Amino acid sequence: MLEGVNKIYHVGLYIRLSREDDDKVLMSESIINQKSLLLQYVKENHLEVYDIYIDDGYSGTNFDRPGFNRLLKDIELGKINMVITKDMSRLGRDYIGTGNFVEKYFPKHNVRYIAVTDNIDTFLDSSNNDMAPFKAIMNDMYAKDISKKIKSSLKAKMKEGKWVGGRPPFGYNQDKNDKNHLVINQKQAAIVKRIFNMCLEGLSFYQIAKQLTNERIKTPAQYYRFEWKSNHSVKYGTWHSKTIRDILTNRMYIGDLVQNKRSKVNYKVKKIVKNDINDYIVVENTHKAIIDKEIFYEVQKRIPKNVGRNEKKENHLFDGLLYCGDCGHRISITSRRKKDNRCYTICNYYRTYMKQRICTTHSNNYDKLEQIIMNSLAKVCLNYMDKDKIKNNVLSHLDKNDKVKMKKEVETLHNDIQQIKNNLDDIYIDKLNKKITEEQFDRVKLKLENQLSIKQKRYNDLNENMNAIISEQSKDKIIIEYLNKFLSMKEPHRELIVNLVDRIEIFEDKAINIHVSFSHFK
Repeated sequence: MLEGVNKIYHVGLYIRLSREDDDKVLMSESIINQKSLLLQYVKENHLEVYDIYIDDGYSGTNFDRPGFNRLLKDIELGKINMVITKDMSRLGRDYIGTGNFVEKYFPKHNVRYIAVTDNIDTFLDSSNNDMAPFKAIMNDMYAKDISKKIKSSLKAKMKEGKWVGGRPPFGYNQDKNDKNHLVINQKQAAIVKRIFNMCLEGLSFYQIAKQLTNERIKTPAQYYRFEWKSNHSVKYGTWHSKTIRDILTNRMYIGDLVQNKRSKVNYKVKKIVKNDINDYIVVENTHKAIIDKEIFYEVQKRIPKNVGRNEKKENHLFDGLLYCGDCGHRISITSRRKKDNRCYTICNYYRTYMKQRICTTHSNNYDKLEQIIMNSLAKVCLNYMDKDKIKNNVLSHLDKNDKVKMKKEVETLHNDIQQIKNNLDDIYIDKLNKKITEEQFDRVKLKLENQLSIKQKRYNDLNENMNAIISEQSKDKIIIEYLNKFLSMKEPHRELIVNLVDRIEIFEDKAINIHVSFSHFK
């Protein structure tokens, strides 16, 4: 008979099993066996159980657990005056927190605490109770040791090229036959490929995100929600620039496994911090690539040119390419003024530290500046580019390059067409389920059908011309026309400028230094 049972006790049985405990497959640590042991104990001692509180899969290194929080709430409400666990480690493995509950919290709320197998009973004046702080420290050390072993095991798997993360990157799934291997998710991969192609066309993160949002392309978050939680309450979402950046800079898409990018502060704190890039664990060629390496690294070169642009104003040819020649920071282009329809350049460093007078405005009428730069580029191209050499080089590779380019465009169009058809099916289902009105359905349907018509026509034209042979005379004429148009710089476009220009430095005295790369054109 338990000493002191003459008092009426309302017992809360607390049971906890962490993932680490579960991995050991020890039956004595299981939820069922803990519950059986505790119920047998209260039966033998004629105690009254108020409720059983269970935390299955929760670490003992912190006390933010749903079952434990419910137990504390019932203590605060006076519903419980005795707490029983199998041993002290079930209460917690953090010796400071555990000691606080056993020595301060429970006594303050007149709660008797019993750890059955540790022979600890705070009601009794026993030497076993004196050992409680030491047991708490031992439990804490055990948790720390387990944490180290788990981290070591995970890092070993990472170095072997095994996927040990939770959610795979967008575009991949875990292999059903091997959870440590990634396989391509074709629907998502088509979106990833399109994002890379849009970046190569000179679009910024914001522009790519805006276009995908307008076309109602499912976001990564929506795919995860639909496939894992089967929650269809929200059908369409918004793409963000950060999501686009994360996709474009993710080396996983070329078939390399990149892990250990983040870690917990320590075994007691859940906070996640970013690791230094030198601590990343990278293993090459572990899974099938979605993006060719040449395309991926070309995009990495383009990214600095496509960011740092004011996305809410009109787009300019040299957005993201202008730099202050005096301080080295970016130069922005202001919004066009209503009174004179002009826009101006301004040094970002000056604008940020205007009061401190660090750097100067570097103000220029952008339209005039653009014309000056274009004239300079035209002269550079005429002086340094060998027209005959370029023509012969293009002639020798035209058929091959055209077919490769056309093949890639056909593949992209095919994926786009399929995506639009899926979107049409989705909105039709939404209309049937009365999630959208008839008016909303008609408006979205018209927009999607127009997009489908344009892409389908282009797709058909490309397929018809895929095997067409251009005569040498036609080739020569086309190339000469293109070269003359290119070298004159009369009709430049963003993609051409991004390929041609590395950066443009603007100095306070109006001097301009253009850094040109001919690698794409020589």
